[in-house]
Amino acid sequence: MKRRAFLDRRAFLLKASAVAAAAACNQATWAQGAAGGDAEVAAELTLRDGPAAGLGNGPVPLNYTGLSYELAQLTEPQFFSAANHELVTHFRLLSPHGVLRIGGNTSEFCWFQADAATPAPSLRVPPGNLEDNWMPHRLFAIRPEAIDALAGFLQATGWKLIYGLNFGNSTPERAATEAAYVARAVGERLEFFQIGNEPDLYQKASNGTRPPGWGFDDSLREWTGYADAIAARVPGARFGGPDVNSASDWVTRFGNEVAPELRARLTTLTGHYYAEGPPNDPRVTTERLLAGNAKIAAGMAEIEAVARAHGLVYRMTEGNSCYRGGKPGMSNAFAAALWAGDYMLQLASLGCVGVNLHGGRGSFLSAGLGDHTPGLDVAKTPQAMKSGFYTPIFSEPDSPVKAMPIFYGMLLANQFAGCDLLQVDGLDVDGRIEGANATVYAARAGSGFKIALFNKDELKDVNVSLRMPVKVRTATAWRLQAPALDSTEGVTLAGAEIRAGQWSPRVVEPVAVRDGIARIRIPASSAALVMVG
Repeated sequence: MKRRAFLDRRAFLLKASAVAAAAACNQATWAQGAAGGDAEVAAELTLRDGPAAGLGNGPVPLNYTGLSYELAQLTEPQFFSAANHELVTHFRLLSPHGVLRIGGNTSEFCWFQADAATPAPSLRVPPGNLEDNWMPHRLFAIRPEAIDALAGFLQATGWKLIYGLNFGNSTPERAATEAAYVARAVGERLEFFQIGNEPDLYQKASNGTRPPGWGFDDSLREWTGYADAIAARVPGARFGGPDVNSASDWVTRFGNEVAPELRARLTTLTGHYYAEGPPNDPRVTTERLLAGNAKIAAGMAEIEAVARAHGLVYRMTEGNSCYRGGKPGMSNAFAAALWAGDYMLQLASLGCVGVNLHGGRGSFLSAGLGDHTPGLDVAKTPQAMKSGFYTPIFSEPDSPVKAMPIFYGMLLANQFAGCDLLQVDGLDVDGRIEGANATVYAARAGSGFKIALFNKDELKDVNVSLRMPVKVRTATAWRLQAPALDSTEGVTLAGAEIRAGQWSPRVVEPVAVRDGIARIRIPASSAALVMVG
C-alpha cells in the first residue's frame, strides 16, 4: 500500500510539473511573440454568441464523426464483431455516437448469399484492357452471419450504420432481399440505405459499370426502381444519396428530382470528397493539402440550399486526404491530422451533419482499386501496409490495432459534437487568420466555450487573443502536435498518445486570461483545443 501511494504521488508530481512547465512555456512564448517577428503573426479575434449567419442550424450532431469501410470487409465476419475488442475500443474512443458507413467500390461487386441455393449475379465487364480499370471485377459473397456480427458490433460500439447496396452489378430484387435482412438484424441502429457508390463515374473507362453516355437521368430512373423494391420489402426504409464522387450538380439535382412518392423516405443527401490524388502525381504534396480548397464553401452553399428546401441534410459519406489509398508520408502522417480536424470543423460550420473518412484493411482497399496500389509507387521505404495509407485505424491481420495520426485530428474535432458553433470575428475573407495559414472554430459548450485553432502554416507561429461573449476567468488547452508534418509516430493530443485504444489528457495546459481575453500561442504545424469557463 505504501509503495502504491508513493507511486501515485510521484505520478501526480510529474503531471503537475508538466502542467506548470507548459504554462510557463505558454507565458514565455506569448511574451516573445507579442514583440513581433518575421515568422510570427498576431491575431485578435472575437467570439460572437447567438445564431450566426452561414453556420449550420442547431448544434453539431452527436453522431457527426464517422468512418467508412469497403463492403467487401464483411466477407470476414469476425472483423465487424463485438468480439473484435481492439476495434470496438478504438471506435468508442473516437466517438460514443458515431456512424459507420459501409460501401465503397467493392460494394458494386458484393452480393448477399442468403443461403446455399442463392445464385451469384453476373458481372458487367467493360470492353478493353482492364489494367487501366480501377474496379474489382470479381465477386464478394456477403453471408447472413456477417450481418448478424455487424449488428453485434454496432451494439458494442454504440454506433449507427449507413449500408451501401450493390447498384452496379445487381437487381432491385436482390437489393431488396439484402436490405430486408440488414433491417431486421440491425434494427434501430440503421440510419439509412445507400444505393450504389459514385454513380457519376459509372460511364468512365476507369469504372465501366455502365456504358458511355449513361448519365444522371439514367441513374435516377434506375435508383428509383431499386428504392421502390426496397420500400416494398422494408416498410420503414430510409435512404440517402446519390453518394457521388465529386459531381455536386448530381447532389442538387437528386435532391430536387427524387420522385414524390419516395421523397418522404429520403433523409440525407450524400457525396464524397478526397482533397488530393492520385498519390503518384508529383503535384500532390503536403503543402497543397494543407492549403485547403476554396471551392468547398461555395459547393456546400449550393447543396445546403437544396437540402433545406426539401427538409433534408447533407453528409459527406466517404473521403480522405488523397484518393486511391492515400500518399505515404502525407496521408499516414501528422499532416493528415491537421487536415482532418480542420476539414471536419469547416464542414460542420457550413451545415454538414457528418463526415465519414474512409479506411480499413489494405487488402480490401486494394481490391476496391482493381488491385492497384499507387501509394507504394512513391513510398520512400518498404512499407508494412500494402495500401490504405489514409486509414484512420490500422487493422491489418496479425498486427495490433492502432490509431493512425489522422485519428488524432478526428478525435479533436469530435470534441465539438453537441456544441453550438459561433461566429468568429477578425478572420480574413477565407476564414483564416490574416497573414498565416491558420483557421479557428468556436462553439458554446454548456456554460463555457471551446475553440479549435489549426496552424497549418509550416513557417509562422500565431499568437491569438480570444475575446469571449461573456466575462471569463479560466481557460485550459489541449495541444495537438508531433515532431514534424511527415511524422508517422510521436503524435500526441494533450501530451498523450493513444495506446491500445485508450487515451486520456496528460497535459492540460493553463491558458492566460486577463480582462476576459484568453491568449495562446500556436506554433507552426500544430493545433490546440482551448476550453474556456
